Amino acid sequence: MRARHASQGARRAREFEAFVAGAARRLLHAATLLTAEAPDDNPRARRLLTLSLAHTYACWDRLRGEDPYARTRQELAARFARGAWHHYGGLGRARPHPASALARLSPQERLILVLRMYEGVADEQVAAQLGLSPDRVRAICARAQTALLHQPRGPAPAVLGAKVAPS
Repeated sequence: MRARHASQGARRAREFEAFVAGAARRLLHAATLLTAEAPDDNPRARRLLTLSLAHTYACWDRLRGEDPYARTRQELAARFARGAWHHYGGLGRARPHPASALARLSPQERLILVLRMYEGVADEQVAAQLGLSPDRVRAICARAQTALLHQPRGPAPAVLGAKVAPS
């Protein structure tokens, strides 16, 4: 009996290791996009991924044909949303890395944009996971895309040698 449990545990560990070897890099990139940290300095993203993978491992035997990548991604998104709510007073505020292109987006906008554009999750699935309507998800995603594509302009350059008319 013990030998059978040991072999099942070893098989489970091998399967999970193979999954992590194939999926960890992409999931870490998604987590880094969510946290808007620098790719080479992303402790929040690494912690988020570690906790999400630990959850996936804990329920590995109960997946029963479910995609472990989708399950881990769902857990990653849920942990990010809860963390943004708890630590930053809601999905409207965050403290991302200022050099990140996604830093100007709210955590909710980043979450929806990453799930939709980077991960390719359907509007309906994102809406169900976040408790929003699909139309609201589409609107937030469009707003986030617009914010990224149309960077705010800085002040107008000073014109050298311009004469100021007397008033």
